[in-house]
Amino acid sequence: MKPRKASDLRQLTTEELRQLLRETEATLQKMRFQHALKQLENTAALRTLRKDIARIKTILHERGIRL
Repeated sequence: MKPRKASDLRQLTTEELRQLLRETEATLQKMRFQHALKQLENTAALRTLRKDIARIKTILHERGIRL
């Protein structure tokens, strides 16, 4: 899974970022369950998703948007 660049995320609208945040958090939750059941092949994807979520939240915070 390729990490998203902050510069690409900054070009999105606030609503698009919120939607992306919801989708990414849902994906992370599914992957955590797979990891717990030892069904996840690429465990590094968990780290990538966590960092993507942090990037999205940082950009929303910079814009002064409450989560």
